Amino acid sequence: MENLMLIGKPVIAGRASGMALVSDQPLSFWGGYDWKSGEITDRRHPLSGMNAKDKILAVPFTRGSSTTTAVLLESIRAGTAPVAIITTATDFFFALASVVAGELYEKSFPLVALSDSNFSLLKNGDQIEILESGNLIVHSP
Repeated sequence: MENLMLIGKPVIAGRASGMALVSDQPLSFWGGYDWKSGEITDRRHPLSGMNAKDKILAVPFTRGSSTTTAVLLESIRAGTAPVAIITTATDFFFALASVVAGELYEKSFPLVALSDSNFSLLKNGDQIEILESGNLIVHSP
């Protein structure tokens, strides 16, 4: 198993670990994510049919509007949300969902931004540990 350390920017600091669910395509949570189950339901998305519950979701950014925040909040409340999200830039819809979830449910999640080149190193199935600093330890199978 190969280990890799990636330097990230902690948009919302925190610690998390889990299996990576990675796509180079943005994701719309409005109509593209089932908050009741955690399934990615956008049938045109490369992760269609996969479940993000308890995974570390890595997508470059959201596609769509502020409804992403509402859908993600519902999934946090329902216990079907990813444990962390990795992006390529500060995504305010993800950040807002984490901050509000922390206030409403005491369940915020880490949000980390990686450079495009570091993001491209992530693969589905990687085991990722997110550190408080925003750095990632990636264990590739």
